[in-house]
Amino acid sequence: MDTQITTKFKIIKPTNEVFEAIVNPEKIGNFWFSSSSERWEKGRTLTLRYNEYDAEVVIHVFEVEENRKIVFAWGGNDQETIVTIILKELDKTSTIIEVNESGLSEDDPDIINKMIGQKEGWVYTLTCLKGYLKNGVTTLRASLVF
Repeated sequence: MDTQITTKFKIIKPTNEVFEAIVNPEKIGNFWFSSSSERWEKGRTLTLRYNEYDAEVVIHVFEVEENRKIVFAWGGNDQETIVTIILKELDKTSTIIEVNESGLSEDDPDIINKMIGQKEGWVYTLTCLKGYLKNGVTTLRASLVF
């Protein structure tokens, strides 16, 4: 079974603005996590915080190609997955952002629910990103109810 999740969105913003919103700790709190401990760069280990959920996640950044690609691992222990974010410039004003998360265990008895949850999470995150970049909306993030 293929257990990777892929989500794609078109955002009417230049690729550099989409990239910067993700890697810049001063911008990420406008659409995703409350904070990032530092700028996303290759080889760094970062702490991302959700104040609203009193939660933290540690990520390990494996690769960063400016305005093109970000690869990181998160989840830790036996549940670590790899996230690859690809940015494709359509023209000077539009970007396709593609998020692929792989490494979910097909032997996990709850794999279907985890895959649906991860897909739902990425759709939500990219919706918040699009709202922030296109319309300046910063109130969508951290609205999921568990």
